[in-house]
Amino acid sequence: MSKLRRPTLALAIVASLSLAACDRPADPAAGTAAPAEATPAAAKPMLGSFGFDASGMDRSIAAGDDFFGFANGSWVKNTEIPADRSRFGSFNVIAEKTQADTRAILEGAAGNAQASGEDKLIGDYYAAYMDEAGIEQRGLAPVQPQLKNIDAIADKAGLARALGGDVRADVDLLNATNFYTDRLFGLWVSVDLLQPDRTAPYLVQGGLGMPDRDFYLGGGRMADLRKQYQAYIAQVLQLAGVADPAGKAQRILALETKIAQAHATQEETNDVTKGANPWTQADFNAKAPGMDWAAFLDAAKLGQQQDFIVWQPKAVAGLSKLVATEPLDAWKDYMTFHALDRAAAYLPKKFADARFAFHGTALSGTPQQSDRWKRAVDDANHAVGEAIGKRYVEKHFDAKTKERADEMAKNIIAAFAKRIDALAWMSPQTKASAKAKVAGLTVGMGYPDKWRDYTGLDIRRDDPLGNAQRAELFEYQRNIAKLGKPVDHSEWAMLPQTINAMNVPLENRLVFPAAILQPPFFDGAADDAVNYGAIGAVIGHEISHGFDNAGALFDDTGKLHNWWTAEDLKQFNAAGDALAAQFSSYEPFPGVHVNGKLTLGENIADVAGLGTAYDAYQLSLQGKPGQTLEGFSPDQRFFLGFAQAWRSKSREQALRNSLLTDVHAPGQFRALTVRNIDAWYPAFEVKEGQKLYLAPDKRVKVW
Repeated sequence: MSKLRRPTLALAIVASLSLAACDRPADPAAGTAAPAEATPAAAKPMLGSFGFDASGMDRSIAAGDDFFGFANGSWVKNTEIPADRSRFGSFNVIAEKTQADTRAILEGAAGNAQASGEDKLIGDYYAAYMDEAGIEQRGLAPVQPQLKNIDAIADKAGLARALGGDVRADVDLLNATNFYTDRLFGLWVSVDLLQPDRTAPYLVQGGLGMPDRDFYLGGGRMADLRKQYQAYIAQVLQLAGVADPAGKAQRILALETKIAQAHATQEETNDVTKGANPWTQADFNAKAPGMDWAAFLDAAKLGQQQDFIVWQPKAVAGLSKLVATEPLDAWKDYMTFHALDRAAAYLPKKFADARFAFHGTALSGTPQQSDRWKRAVDDANHAVGEAIGKRYVEKHFDAKTKERADEMAKNIIAAFAKRIDALAWMSPQTKASAKAKVAGLTVGMGYPDKWRDYTGLDIRRDDPLGNAQRAELFEYQRNIAKLGKPVDHSEWAMLPQTINAMNVPLENRLVFPAAILQPPFFDGAADDAVNYGAIGAVIGHEISHGFDNAGALFDDTGKLHNWWTAEDLKQFNAAGDALAAQFSSYEPFPGVHVNGKLTLGENIADVAGLGTAYDAYQLSLQGKPGQTLEGFSPDQRFFLGFAQAWRSKSREQALRNSLLTDVHAPGQFRALTVRNIDAWYPAFEVKEGQKLYLAPDKRVKVW
């Protein structure tokens, strides 16, 4: 359940990343890579004198009127979003460094003629992507076999086989809250939320080239985007030499609009109870007629699978009906465009530029495409990320950082348990279940215990598109192979070089990748108050995800099971309603509000996580008074550390998109979570009458 951010067009913060010297070849079957030897702590923190960038504050703003502006106003005013980004903030600061560190790893591997094993694998992948001259020379040849296969589809059974063969494991419903796929259906293979002792395939709606159904059905800005999208479709088809590109673009957009009409909404999709729909293979024909499901599932290598979870059953039925009712030629045109759109990054520059002009500039407002090496790092991370991550950990994650972060996590988990004990409204019965869930939490810090094995993955230095396609198929087959086998609780769904964190509700497990344990989230030389306010709140946030409006539906075994008494659940939901109303009052643009219901899970996790981190910091003082530093009290430094972590600014288009599709509120509003924490008021002398002031009985206390 990630949860800091979802890596999509809306709010991507997944780091991608670089090297000078190549490591010795690593045995993929070997165990955990040892982190680098602990190095002496830096003489001073990276930011300011104690870990907070006080120069980024705007002290002309009252903390009680706009705490985000007070803590970050000068930074927002003086920081320009880089031309190749749609947003910029604390996550991106870490991402830039991590990307450069990863670039060095990849370039070192690519430049080592003696490289073998995984070093050769990652080096060849990177080198192939960077070979622009070779890509230009090969032209459309790499994608032609796929286009010919689409052209050869002769009937609806053949269409079903083609759609099934195109399925990939490209969504993650409960860990990364990533529901988006441009394929007609997406597949997630994970623990069965109804029977957590086994693995299940989850089928998800897909098929849209734009981020969400609202882009097809809304007016105003969305209508203009649809015109630009249709023009982009026609441009891609024309570049590929496809006949009648304008006419086909119009028909493709019409088909995608019908797909959008069949889709579930964002709020429906994020409701776990609506997603828990067990289907047998026989149910597909009965509940979703239209598709030749036997042909589809056989092509997807799921022909022998009897049990599924269908996340949006009405949408699956609607999409299946469209397969039957829409003309075969329309589907072939649609598949041709999406094959080209997906391949654009690996085709001649005119394709990559056209794709960026729509997906980057038109959709998100980003004026300039990233440097080629940055895109190569991102792509390599997506394809062979754990092989890169193993080397990243060896070079950039020291044992002392891991030890300190592990200790902090233990303290914050203990503080959360104490908060459960202190809940006056919760019955002993529900408390016992909640305490069992906390006691069963496991924490992965930095890197997985067992690294992924890439044996059998064919990577060629002269075939960037083929490399990407084979890597996707390799990952899909790896996931399909889990079906029918015991659940592997050691697997990570995030890379060590990812700037993010995750709660895995189906396994009652937390994951904190190595790369997020950097300033401004964690600095070994920084003041404890700042670290607890930043990474401590992140840790508390992820713990709290096990108890947010979705996570609270899972018991200590990871099973979807109601462990609440009716009265306790009523109290919990009332607090959630109050928090949803609070966030729905925030108005980034005139008449455009944050969706408090869509972002509720993240907001609950922020409130509970920040409160828990504060308690843990107080416990860490062991009753001793903290000292004032640079005029800031310990409590002030704690809350300023939290606000600094959410330092960010966005281009208008990107922010508007995120309000529609992202389960996270924008950073400037997440920073306002402080108004629900009692200790924030005396720390900054916040008084009644100030804009953020909440009477004590209006401050939301979820946990």
